[in-house]
Amino acid sequence: MFDDRYSLYSVVIELGAAKKGFPTGILGRALHSQVLEWLKIGEPSLAEELHQSQISPFSISPLIGKRRSKLTEEGDRFFFRISLLNGSLLQPLLKGLEQQDKQIVMLDKFAFRLCHIHILPGSHSLARASSYALTTQAPTSSKITLKFHSATSFKIDRNTIQPFPLGDSVFNSLLRRWNHFAPEELYFPSVSWQIPVAAFELKTYSVQLKKSEIGSEGWVTYLFPDQEQAKIASVLSQFAFFAGVGRKTSMGMGQVSVNNHG
Repeated sequence: MFDDRYSLYSVVIELGAAKKGFPTGILGRALHSQVLEWLKIGEPSLAEELHQSQISPFSISPLIGKRRSKLTEEGDRFFFRISLLNGSLLQPLLKGLEQQDKQIVMLDKFAFRLCHIHILPGSHSLARASSYALTTQAPTSSKITLKFHSATSFKIDRNTIQPFPLGDSVFNSLLRRWNHFAPEELYFPSVSWQIPVAAFELKTYSVQLKKSEIGSEGWVTYLFPDQEQAKIASVLSQFAFFAGVGRKTSMGMGQVSVNNHG
């Protein structure tokens, strides 16, 4: 019997500015709160479960769109994407979106109109659907380039944040998320990664969430001389599009994809 928990979805939400003004920053905390609200409206019993979860079952991109140098004009279009690591959240999310009051979305006191919801793959370049089982069929590559689309960082210990996406930090982050949400028969063993970096082009950026957060954007090419590690990493790199990597992926950080062009 099909179990939708093990489906993966990337849903794109298109918004239009409802007034003239200036929406601030990536709006990570506001988007996170709004997505939680939609899920709770769709299925009220999710509220406590989502509050207690140590690993978020979704990642959220920053608000994406052309920012005018002066003021955003009414009607200017923006979008963001919600990636679900537990497919059973799709119906509550859509139900919550359907009940959105007056189709107006307030993000950090700025009003947007809910314009379109892209669910079907092909309806938007970032709208996709997959599954854990399907992702395991990714072809094995010993050279993987990941593109970091939003500020990415990793917690090394209680007091240390690392903004450089070292291979073991990236792939351990993905491995933890995979083993938390994938069906048990698809779990991966722990890995002592051996991942030389072949090349990279990165810049650090500051984003404002509850406080200022520093992270890297750009790309890194990782090498996997061990064939078994290459096989696991190839699967995890495809999963990364949905899961994100590192810290605060449910607030716009750590958005990543495989870059086939290096």
